[in-house]
Amino acid sequence: MLPARGRKARSRSRTRWPTRCRSTARSSSTRSSRPLDGEELPAEDVAAALKDAVTRDELYPVACGVATKNLGTTALLDLLVEGVPSPARKGTTIEFGDAKQAVFVFKTIADPFAGRISCFRVLAGPVTGETTLVDPRTHAKERLGQILLLQGKDNEPSDALCVGDLGAVAKLKDVVTGDVLVDHEVPVEPPHIDFPEPVMSFAVTPKSKGDEEKMATGLRRLEEEDPTLHLRRDQQTGEQLLSGMSQMHVEVAVDRLRSRFNVDVELHPPRVPYLETIRSEARAQGKYKKQTGGRGQYGDAHIIIEPIEGRTGYEFVDQIVGGVIPQGFRPAVDKGVQEAMARGELAGAPVQGVRVRLVDGSYHNVDSSEMAFKIAGSMAFKQAYEKADPVLLEPIMEIEITVPDESVGAVNGDLNSRRGRLHGMEPKSGLTTIKAEVPMAEILTYSQALTSMTGGRGDHHMHFLRYEEVPAHIAQKLIEQTKKEKEEAKV
Repeated sequence: MLPARGRKARSRSRTRWPTRCRSTARSSSTRSSRPLDGEELPAEDVAAALKDAVTRDELYPVACGVATKNLGTTALLDLLVEGVPSPARKGTTIEFGDAKQAVFVFKTIADPFAGRISCFRVLAGPVTGETTLVDPRTHAKERLGQILLLQGKDNEPSDALCVGDLGAVAKLKDVVTGDVLVDHEVPVEPPHIDFPEPVMSFAVTPKSKGDEEKMATGLRRLEEEDPTLHLRRDQQTGEQLLSGMSQMHVEVAVDRLRSRFNVDVELHPPRVPYLETIRSEARAQGKYKKQTGGRGQYGDAHIIIEPIEGRTGYEFVDQIVGGVIPQGFRPAVDKGVQEAMARGELAGAPVQGVRVRLVDGSYHNVDSSEMAFKIAGSMAFKQAYEKADPVLLEPIMEIEITVPDESVGAVNGDLNSRRGRLHGMEPKSGLTTIKAEVPMAEILTYSQALTSMTGGRGDHHMHFLRYEEVPAHIAQKLIEQTKKEKEEAKV
């Protein structure tokens, strides 16, 4: 067992570290005899207090700089020397049994030419390029291959690395940040890395239509590099959504995509995945009849639609009696209904929570076909839908916001203006956690608003809760907007 640097982060400190360190230094028993009132603490006292607080996971120093311009690098090195515990000091341990060779993957780099580069620290060794290790998470064997020492833009090859050395290898297939690789299958307890969930999403599209695949590949590489960056396709809206910890985080990822993979993309607010449903039962007939001189088309379907409790799902019930519609044509009616439900008549959103009963109809021995009955099913549903008191549904999110006590009033007022419903507040140590429900449409850019209200000291996360009816005045605006878009598309 060897000490590891990875620790699970405790609650984040929102107090500037010099103040905390001076406070720690003042309270230290070894310095209690020093007259402190009105005096500046010596730098060595502050440094010692900082190192002590970092060791206890009470503070997490942040250093700012620009490596390409050599700004802040000296300050960072000084901070590492003065404020970070020595590697020789006992810390969190990584269990890897009786393995003679073991490495811990602490970072992944997405390189446009070399692919995935895994950076690791040797826990037991030595290891060479010929070393084959097992990933207990996937049970897959991985040969290290050429070991590299990363030196800025230059990579220096290395024949072997010993315990404590840092190195990198390219193209390990299924290895991710946080994995521990060992020389044989043994129980491994890797350090727990608690990655925060993304809080802000954007729809991302390539500026050139031919770059869709190139964009997706590049973003997947960046996602491997940064576990707090997520890429997914919204099955309902069809958009590619890129999620991160803030707008700046996502914009930095887009800039890296441009510089590393030569893909220009645009960011847009994501579309809200509205749904439509019905409130009441309705009956309609869909009859499709077409005669063009030869064989015609004929399909006739009578359906009853009704709401499903919970407003989710879809059911098709065949209640035909006596063969008025042959068995082979009935699935076509179902297919036509589902095609009509894919785009509702209110705002073009999918229709959910509907049970469709096929109760009657007729057919022609020569002219009837699956296509004719599919069209008849679609016609019947659209007519019944208009009579069934359709409504628009919107996603409701459950949100948990942690802010300084002095910002609670502003945040609560803002939530009310966003149609939010407050469920409770939990004050603790100068911070208050607010729990609420808010429509997704109202908080697409909430991260920016929270930063403005709290001076960057607020934190939040949210998840989908359920769907609810959109208020009538808002639904009417959405319906009118959809009609306008349809008219513009025809021009």
